[in-house]
Amino acid sequence: MSLAFSSEIPEGVPGRGTPLRVRELQEQIHALQGRRNREAAHPVLPCFSPLFPAGLKGGAAYSLLTPLSVAMALLAGPSSEGQWCGVAGVPGFGAEAAAGFGVDLARLVLVPDPGQDWAAAVGGLVDVLPLVLVRPPQAPRPSEASRLAARLRERDGVLLVLGPWPQSEGTVRATGEHWEGLGDGHGHLTRRVVRLELDQRGRPRSATVDLGESGAMPPYSRRDARRAALGSAP
Repeated sequence: MSLAFSSEIPEGVPGRGTPLRVRELQEQIHALQGRRNREAAHPVLPCFSPLFPAGLKGGAAYSLLTPLSVAMALLAGPSSEGQWCGVAGVPGFGAEAAAGFGVDLARLVLVPDPGQDWAAAVGGLVDVLPLVLVRPPQAPRPSEASRLAARLRERDGVLLVLGPWPQSEGTVRATGEHWEGLGDGHGHLTRRVVRLELDQRGRPRSATVDLGESGAMPPYSRRDARRAALGSAP
């Protein structure tokens, strides 16, 4: 089961409500994970290998101009390897759909509403989680982006941002997609193929990603497809 909270550490976590709560949660996660994540890169699912042959770079932020389902599939790589992930400011994030892509809900922290000081809330997550997905409510101030960048570098974490982000390591952009599996007015959408381009510091890469390869992708209806095209559903 995922942990869901607004801007506070969840109930039942030792140290909740004290100045040490973030550090204690960090220690708890490291103990459950068995080791501190100090790797130079974080794994991706095989379908993303053409874009990230060495994985997601630790200590970096990536801008995602893609449907939410692409972000879920990117979370699934590290999550399937036992890493903890966080999602902040994405109230439409569906845990069931994320699980279909391979995200381990037992190691997922959800913060649907980070509150007014969203940068501080995201910084707290970056302090304790190796991978964090966020949708900022507005463009970050340069000072906010710089502080988060420093925390990412210190902890070798990865920040996935739905939207543009200053000083990002790379920008992933969806340039096209198509669905398969739906018959003449009946059936389920079983495959979603997305054309992606990655601009990583002037080194462009492109790939056609079959999200059906990323795990047990849940079936979709026509309504789901319309919502996904608008970025409100996986």
